Amino acid sequence: EGGEVDIQPAEKPESIRFIQDKIEGRRLTAPEIKSIVVDVIENRLSDVELASFVTALKIRGLSMDEVEAFTRAMVETGEVIAWEEERVFDKHSIGGVPGDKTTLLVVPILASAGLLIPKTSSRAITSPAGTADRVEVLCPVDLTIDEIREVVRETRGCMVWGGALELAPADDLFINVEYPLSIDPLLLPSIMSKKKAIGSTHVLIDIPMGTQAKVKTLEEAHALARDFIELGRRLNIHVECAVTYGEQPIGYAVGPALEAREALEALMGRGPIDLREKATNLAGVLLEMAGIEDGKAMATHLVEAGEAEGKLREIISAQGGDPEVMPEDIEIGEKCEVITSDQRGRVVAISNSAVAHIAREAGAPKDKGAGVLLKVKLGDEVSEGEPLFEIYAERGWKMEAAVSLAESLRPIRLSRRIEERMLIERFPKRFPPKEPFLLER
Repeated sequence: EGGEVDIQPAEKPESIRFIQDKIEGRRLTAPEIKSIVVDVIENRLSDVELASFVTALKIRGLSMDEVEAFTRAMVETGEVIAWEEERVFDKHSIGGVPGDKTTLLVVPILASAGLLIPKTSSRAITSPAGTADRVEVLCPVDLTIDEIREVVRETRGCMVWGGALELAPADDLFINVEYPLSIDPLLLPSIMSKKKAIGSTHVLIDIPMGTQAKVKTLEEAHALARDFIELGRRLNIHVECAVTYGEQPIGYAVGPALEAREALEALMGRGPIDLREKATNLAGVLLEMAGIEDGKAMATHLVEAGEAEGKLREIISAQGGDPEVMPEDIEIGEKCEVITSDQRGRVVAISNSAVAHIAREAGAPKDKGAGVLLKVKLGDEVSEGEPLFEIYAERGWKMEAAVSLAESLRPIRLSRRIEERMLIERFPKRFPPKEPFLLER
């Protein structure tokens, strides 16, 4: 008490200067990028400084040398898993299409073929369900590295939450800044750093394409694919890309429990055709990357023969879930509202973003049983009064909010016959004349 305290201002980290350089448009060197990533990990940068840097990356862009440097720095500042086998397989979707539960099919297909596929996945950030959210309905996903090794040794595959591990931890810190800004300038380093850290040697990147997807045209898809392949070459990872259809949700189910149920049905020989087709096509490419001829045919056989389903149940058991689980055992929201069509016609558009928004309003992904179950897909004929989709929720107030949003967004658009309604509305509107005012006599 009564003593003197010498207070000196903390020195700004050197990486601040490198961030300023990027804001001004200068390319950064590998050591400068490593300095920034280390300071991010050590929490030496303020939220404003980090947001400024991410915004500068979006505006100024990154050269492939910078992308490589970012990827390596993100790997080197976290844990790395090494495997005894020469070939380790993985797949990753850049996202943007709701209901994409293909990982729950692809992993057991490949594992049942004898390939090694330790899959780490994320939880949902802006979507109604991430792969980890879907798998968590069936079994625990927050495994340690030692537990992952044991599961993979036993089953040849796993599906776990990457956030429980210290694999490229800087990525999660960058995502926290990118999400509220709705920008993603570190797409390639974000994905490829996780693949390098988990020890992947052969990676398939799924690039959904469509007017509502992240990638709108084939030209954009080709450009992104070339970047992924080149980055993979620099990291000594064999990368191939698959451009897939992204104009509507995959399958009918959107939301963790609904999607887990649908994925299990698909492996049991039921389920939507588009889900099975996408999964067997992607698995087929990976099988061919392993040197197997006609991978699509083999993937289809593994599903139809029940081998992929059996492998999924092995993985569920090894990760601590119930291997005997059936689709009807998976609990979904007890509250259900059916949204019907107010006209007849053909389904000409389904809004991915609107379906996702409604599912999130209903409580997904936090409420595992919440979501949307489509009853129609593109091209289907619909009669007036026919169900378009069902909304599931676990709480009444969330259901009310989701139904209100659905009525506002109207995510499914139907065609009309040309002669049915050529005149939509007239401005200014003509109102019927008022009755003349008469005094009583």
